[in-house]
Amino acid sequence: MAAHIRRRLRKGATTTAVAAAAVAALAASQAPAATLAEGPAGGGDPKAAGEDTASTDGAATGNSPYYTDLPPLVTPNKPGSSSSLPAAGSAEAGIPATVLAAYKQAEQTVATTDPGCRLPWQLLAAIGKVESGHARGGRVDANGTASPPILGPALNGQGFALIKDTDGGAYDSDAVHDRAVGPMQFIPSTWASWGQDANGDGRKDPNNIHDAALAAGRYLCANDRDLAIAADLDRAVLSYNRSNEYLRTVRSWFSYYQRGTHEIPDGTGTLPTSPSTPSPSTSPSPLPGTGSGPSTTPSPKPSPDKPGGKPSPGPSKPGDGSTSPTPKPPTSKPTPAETFGSLENAGTGPLRATAGQTFDERVTVLARNALGAPLGKVPVTFTVTGNTGTVFAGGKKTVTVRTGSDGTATAPELRAGEKAGEFTVTAVAGTGRPRTLTYAATVTARQADAIARTDEKALVAAPGQKFADAVTVKATYQDAAAAGVTVTATMVKDPLGLFDNDKGPYFKDAAGKPLRTLTTLTTDAEGVLRLPEIFADDTEGTFRLRLTTEGGASVTIELTVRAPEETAPGETAPEATATPEA
Repeated sequence: MAAHIRRRLRKGATTTAVAAAAVAALAASQAPAATLAEGPAGGGDPKAAGEDTASTDGAATGNSPYYTDLPPLVTPNKPGSSSSLPAAGSAEAGIPATVLAAYKQAEQTVATTDPGCRLPWQLLAAIGKVESGHARGGRVDANGTASPPILGPALNGQGFALIKDTDGGAYDSDAVHDRAVGPMQFIPSTWASWGQDANGDGRKDPNNIHDAALAAGRYLCANDRDLAIAADLDRAVLSYNRSNEYLRTVRSWFSYYQRGTHEIPDGTGTLPTSPSTPSPSTSPSPLPGTGSGPSTTPSPKPSPDKPGGKPSPGPSKPGDGSTSPTPKPPTSKPTPAETFGSLENAGTGPLRATAGQTFDERVTVLARNALGAPLGKVPVTFTVTGNTGTVFAGGKKTVTVRTGSDGTATAPELRAGEKAGEFTVTAVAGTGRPRTLTYAATVTARQADAIARTDEKALVAAPGQKFADAVTVKATYQDAAAAGVTVTATMVKDPLGLFDNDKGPYFKDAAGKPLRTLTTLTTDAEGVLRLPEIFADDTEGTFRLRLTTEGGASVTIELTVRAPEETAPGETAPEATATPEA
């Protein structure tokens, strides 16, 4: 979905406004709105975004002000352990429970609808921290809606961009100028294009953290971005707020949350205090990682070693009796060309097969390096998940294949089990933060396109007696024997088999009671089915037995119940008829 957003650049004001303005209540709720600390909006050259879209005018927030507080140096968890969050820690380092759940829910939703984007929840957390301090420290109601609503300052050109009203005050209660709204600080015109209903309440509410987090995730993924690639991630962040300082601040929190964080109760988070200031320079500083120009990335704030303690002393001096750590020899890091970057579908078609058969299609994936080129020798693990009995050739449900020089890896043939149903095949590659692709697959029941009796003997029984001859049929598919096909046998009243019969011939269940429908019949390896014994009650007449296969083939067989008749020498009993149906 392409965003239709107007470019609104912050005017080059250099003074700092320090007032906190009270704003009118939202029309829908009549509740007082909480205005973010007002300061001149963070500047930045829109060209610094390096945006690769044809629509580079504007940003999601209208370049509204943001918080510039940086993460503490001491993290609450070990590096790389964000998947196992500690239960407690400082409020500054934690994320309120409802807000954290919204970020993760958005990541999961986008992973389903746009897996190529590879949106990490930690990026949403970084933006949410910078934009609103995680909804003002998690001050949300039970549904995840900020209470009171969160509004940025009026974008009236006085130290901020000039954006005249676009929503009639519906979202921001301002019918003159627009204001950024909600925990993720969308301007109304952007929300009109990107708003989401993530919590299923029928409303797209920018003040609801679930709706806002999903909208932010989809916005960041626009233009086919892959956020596992650093350049795409930078473009995404800069499209949110076109300021290099903003990018560096978000990057700092993103790295921090990747190392670890923890959940804290709603409403107990620490609200940032430092608003951004304008940067009207016409020569923006280079993006992180470009390798040109001096580095201006701000350093994180120092943090005491212990709660309430003093910062650690500086480096020890030679000869003072202290022990300095032994320097480690430098280690070479893999180049971008050697670094695994992404995993893609390499043209795998629909995965469908009949029970017991081999799938025509095989799962094939493509691994790329950090530069986007095919990458060889990457181990890819393929796994079958489901209860259809499907396995890879060789009988395994999990296999590992390395990519070739062209970056592709193809899983072994899939062999369908005997149970019809759906299952999935997953392909996983990479360590640390592995990349995963999921493929849906289906096993259909064995089918037949024709079924017929194997003989034409008349099927006759006296009232209260058993039919002497058994009913035997053969099912075929494209003129070949159809083995393992499910067949349903039903006693019916009419030739079309639309009405079941409650009189006349019947089968018997395990207890010997009359049963006029059987659903557990299956053809043998030759496609042949011999029905159980059939009995007659005391009702005389001509009755019908309808046999239907998986696949829609059917045949109707006549059964006659009458008292024995004496026949003259040389006469024979009439023959039964069987009527095959398409």
